[in-house]
Amino acid sequence: MQQRSRTAALATALAIALLPLAAQATGSNRQAGDAFASTYQPLPSAPVLISGATVLDGAGARLDNADVLMVDGRIAAVGVGLQAPADALRIDGSGKWVTPGIIDVHSHLGVYPSPGVQAHSDGNEMTNPVTAHVWAEHSVWPQDPGFAAALAGGVTSLQILPGSANLVGGRSVTLKNVPATTTQAMKFPGAPYGVKMACGENPKRVYGGKGGPATRMGNMAGHRAAFIDAAEYARKQAAADGKRADSSAPKRDLKLETLAGVLEGEIIAHIHCYRADEMTNMLDLAEEFGFQVGTFHHGVEAYKIADRLADEGVCAALWADWWGFKMEAFDGIQENIALVDRLENSCAIVHSDSDEGIQRLNQEAAKVIANARRAGIAIAPERAMTWLTGNAARSLGIAGHTGTLAPGKMADVVIWNGTPFSSYALAEQVFIDGARVYDRSDRRLQPVSDFRLGQEAN
Repeated sequence: MQQRSRTAALATALAIALLPLAAQATGSNRQAGDAFASTYQPLPSAPVLISGATVLDGAGARLDNADVLMVDGRIAAVGVGLQAPADALRIDGSGKWVTPGIIDVHSHLGVYPSPGVQAHSDGNEMTNPVTAHVWAEHSVWPQDPGFAAALAGGVTSLQILPGSANLVGGRSVTLKNVPATTTQAMKFPGAPYGVKMACGENPKRVYGGKGGPATRMGNMAGHRAAFIDAAEYARKQAAADGKRADSSAPKRDLKLETLAGVLEGEIIAHIHCYRADEMTNMLDLAEEFGFQVGTFHHGVEAYKIADRLADEGVCAALWADWWGFKMEAFDGIQENIALVDRLENSCAIVHSDSDEGIQRLNQEAAKVIANARRAGIAIAPERAMTWLTGNAARSLGIAGHTGTLAPGKMADVVIWNGTPFSSYALAEQVFIDGARVYDRSDRRLQPVSDFRLGQEAN
């Protein structure tokens, strides 16, 4: 016991030592010149010790009869026989499972909120095939009741993307799933921007009668032209660096600024793409212009190019079993995620793209486990959890902050009533930065949006 106490004390000391650095990511990070910077502030939290639970750490490990200690909003330690400060909230985890908070890398909550009426349709700026200048965060409605429903499903962070009507739909934003009045108060501090791109049927369907692109070759030509312009813009900006008074400096262009950010590796490319041939085209596009594809989304044929995705470090955010609803989704198989996940350096993710599916992402992952088992592929729960947490954090560029239960990381934690990969699984308690923000047994800790409160009052 004495040795365990020393181990716990050391882990706690390490986590606390990291807090000054971590605080840069959890406190308000508004700086001069930062447009629409995060104003997120973690809720106050007491130390929490969850003891005697089955723990899936989100990095591929499982610990039985283990403890999780949260201190000052951070994971302080994960192990057996941990000691906690005298003022800690102590939770008996017997029979429970503990995981990192779920991260959905593909959501349209807030930009297509409930109620689903035309007045709320703010996710697709269908005015030009390339609308890299628009930012999803300027459409997010924090009162969307979907945020609270997702929280009840264990979702603690999520990426909000523009829709897929355009070749380039605009910037995405990563949010902490906390009730707030403004989007900036939900904005995940330190998270890089993403940009939504699309190939395939959607852009050519939307713009085929509007002057193009009307074909897949038109799609690719449009992407190439956009990045040619962005590369030229970046070159002129670099040449004028330090000489802002010089008339040679180009006027600020929000569209080209975003695309230049992709070329410079500051903005992550998230690409809506179904077919293997088109994903390959987009990888070749990235090679031509010297940028890295971050994640392919939907990718029902990702299993056909799993080797290349792993070799190039590209994530694949996929559905468990959606396929066949249009021609480019025709060749999907239910073992898709399992096959993408089988290789070293693979980055398979279960995503929702749905205001309903986001409420049960754990069960979507369970479908993959079952489908893989029928194909003779055994997947352990600790491996499957990486699809929902660790890999998702990697996709969004926030793996240094969250996604796994590692000392020093944000204490985004879910307590489940049993194995998360069960039809009967329920998230009983959810913590974000160590604060208990949801409790299934306490209505006072079941957030209700201002919109819903207004409706109930009426």
